[in-house]
This record gives sequence, structure tokens and C-alpha cells, in this order.
Amino acid sequence: MRIGILAFLHESNTFSCQPTTVDSFRQNLLRAGEAIRRDLADSHHEVGGFFAGLEAEGVEAVPLFAARALPSGTIPSGDFEALINHLLDIVRNKGSLDGYLVAPHGATVSERFPDADGYWLSELRSLVGPDVPIIGTLDAHANVSPLMVDSCDALVAYRSNPHLDQRERGIEAANLMVKTVRKEVTPTMSAQFPPLAISIERQCTEEPHLRPLYEAADAQLKIGGVLSNSILLGFPYADVEEMGSSVIVVTDGNEMLADVLSKQLATTMWEMRENFAGEFTSVAQAIELCKESSERICLLDMGDNVGGGSSADGTELMDAIHKAEIGPAIGCLYDPQAVSLCERAGVGEKLTLTVGGKTDKLHGSPIEVEVTVRSLHDGKFSEPQPRHGGIVEFDQGKTAICETEHGLTLMLTTLRMVPFSLHQLISCDLDPNNFRFLVAKGVNAPIAAYRDVCDQFIRVNTSGSTCADMSRLVYQHRRTPMFPLERETNY
Repeated sequence: MRIGILAFLHESNTFSCQPTTVDSFRQNLLRAGEAIRRDLADSHHEVGGFFAGLEAEGVEAVPLFAARALPSGTIPSGDFEALINHLLDIVRNKGSLDGYLVAPHGATVSERFPDADGYWLSELRSLVGPDVPIIGTLDAHANVSPLMVDSCDALVAYRSNPHLDQRERGIEAANLMVKTVRKEVTPTMSAQFPPLAISIERQCTEEPHLRPLYEAADAQLKIGGVLSNSILLGFPYADVEEMGSSVIVVTDGNEMLADVLSKQLATTMWEMRENFAGEFTSVAQAIELCKESSERICLLDMGDNVGGGSSADGTELMDAIHKAEIGPAIGCLYDPQAVSLCERAGVGEKLTLTVGGKTDKLHGSPIEVEVTVRSLHDGKFSEPQPRHGGIVEFDQGKTAICETEHGLTLMLTTLRMVPFSLHQLISCDLDPNNFRFLVAKGVNAPIAAYRDVCDQFIRVNTSGSTCADMSRLVYQHRRTPMFPLERETNY
């Protein structure tokens, strides 16, 4: 048995002004053939799970194509088509295989194909024919489409956010593939799409508002004939028709059971909708909470959620901390120009910088600060533990650590960086325990790393391309009506 492995992973924020190009993938991950095994087989990623699951069953894994880019804007047509044509050419040239394990993200958008994952999965299906199994994983933030479902035999989503079970889900998909090829099971899939968008502020699977939904899903897995089920929380920053939450149930050849259970799970999700609308803490409220607390606090900058495709240079929260003179505090800003000025000045020197707010007008204005340059770094670091995204090696480019006289430490980078690892700080000779307030530009993903040092998390409703309050985003293509944007929606 020989099983091909394909991955194309991008979370596309259509509100971002930063296009995602082929170079964006090259900067992160763009591999073919055995280089995929070398770079991902031992990772916490689902592709690592593909390799592990197939190896455990004595099945040959045939790595074909893997691409991943940091979440950012829509993929231009030419770049997307070049990447997908390359993927399909590799499949075509490899010849016949017994099945394909695929890792789409589920929220990829290109200019020509808003349902980009549905497009490339359907092209793969057309290429390999109707009888070759295609089984895939999905990010929990996928905006699932009927075309994605129709193109695959089974889809299995992460069950955790922060995403700590990616490798496990890859193993699950690989096991299902082996059983399918051996004709031990016949995956039969049903999906439901209630008119609901779960607020990003309510998408942490460890918190009480989501637990009953996942408990209902877990109960279904105990029913005979059920192979898998998935809850897709959705990605609200892709303005596409498919945007929203959904559910999937996979049974062993029982279409009626799959339909009944998927409708039950979707109904449970819908009945809980008021719990998913979100609660929003303003910047001013967050600063007051910090002043009143003696705990170490992680302030989650929801409007500049780098893992959701934002600019990484939002200033609202950092500016408020600076003006309030609370600390010691630390935050990261993407600002290549400021890094260059720090390098020119040198370690130990004082200078006035205008930092952040340079990518667009959505994430606050640049702020002027007088700082001392504390250190300079190459910006490369590693994370040995399972963290959100399954990424092990990171590169935020040349990095400058600066400090104001009131105790605000600024980490300035030349590449956008997701706050998924405390080694981002440790690699720059910063001890996270030395700060009272740590700003992380995310919503749920940073929790996996920052809970090791923080007593409390405050999600802050800042402005930006990932603003948690969906009513502040201008949609043009989403379905209507949809709860909570239209509260009188029926299902």
C-alpha cells in the first residue's frame, strides 16, 4: 500500500491589505518529495501524524507536496494557480497511488477562488478519479464548504484550540485511510452548516461555553458505526460565502446515521448560540483591570491577532500601557524600520522612535517613544513542546529589544511573528517572569505557551483586521442572515 501526502495550509484574512504570495510560502514552508519527510515527520503537525500513522501500520508514505504560509491576506490568482498547478503536476507525474492523505487548512481564499480549498480538493478528485480514497484533516477554524466535503471521503478537524492535537488528528486520519484501503470500513460523510458564526473570543475549547458542545460530539463517537465527527468553529476574517461554523460526522457506510447525527450536533450548536456571541473588554477596561490586580497578566490583543492574519504592528494596547505607565510590561511590534534605527544606534544607546501602526490604518497610529536599546538578535528560536500550529522552528528576522524609562519593553522585529512560544522572549535573553504584563497578539493560540507564566488572561477588544467584534467588520460576501450579526436568524 502506498499513500500520497499533500498539504496546502493558509488562513486567509480578506480584511488584510498584505497579499500572500509564493514568496510568503517560501519564507515559511514550501517542500516537495522527501524534504517533507525530513522537515515534518517528527513534528507536532498533522503531516507528522500522517507519517507516524502510516508507519505504525507498515504502509509506505509517499510525500508529494507541502506548503504553508503565515496567516495574512488573500492569495493573488497567479500565485495560487502556480502553487496548485505545481501540486497537481506532482500528483500527475507520480502515477497511481492507493490513496491520498491531505491537509488543507479550510479557510484559504484566493482572488479567483474564494473557496480555495474546495477548488484544489475538487481538482485532486478529478485527477485521481472517484474510487481512490482522499481523507484529510482540517483546522478547527475552517470555513467548510459543500465542495470540500464532496471532494473527500472523510475530513477530520482538530478538537482543540489552542491546537495541541494536530499530530493526533493526523494519526487518526492515517488510520482511517489504512482501514479504508483495506476495505475494513467505508467512510460516509455528512456536514451541516447552521447560519452561525462563533465569535473568536469564544473559541477556546478549554473554556466552559464550548465544553458541552464537545461533550455532545464525544458522546456520538461511542455510537456503533461512527468513525469520526468534527466541530468547525469557523474563521470570521474571511469574507466569503462559506464563512461560519459547521459540523461533520463520518460513519461506516451508513448515510442515514451520518445525516441524523450531523443534524443533531448542528442543532446542539445552534441551541447554544447565545453562549458563542462573545464578550468584549475595551482597552480602557483592560488597563483598569491591570491596575487593580497583583497577578501576572497576559493581555491578548484580539484586533491584531497575528495568527489570524493581522499586521502585527497594532499599537492601541501598547500605547495605552505606555501612557498609563504600568509595568514592567512587554509587547512585540513588527517594525523593520525601527529595528534598522536601533541597529544603527547600537546597544546601550538612547533614541526616539516612532513605532508600529505603519502597515495600514486599521491597527492604530504610530506611537513615539524614547527608548534605550538593550540588545540585538537574529530572531531565530525553537519550541520543543507541542504548541498551537505544531511549529518547531521560528524566524522573526532581525530583532531589537528596547526599553522605555517607565518599564515598557518593546520587542521590534523585521518579520511578522505569531506569539506561540515563550522562547520568542527567552531567545532574546528576556525572562517572562520578570514582567507583570505581557501583551500577546492573539486570542486563544498564545494561551498554550503563556499559561506557564501568567496567572490571568484578558482578551482585549482592540481594533484591526481581526477585531473580535464582528459587527465592526464590513462584510460583502458572507451568507445572510447569520447569528449573531442578525440576531433574529432562524435555523
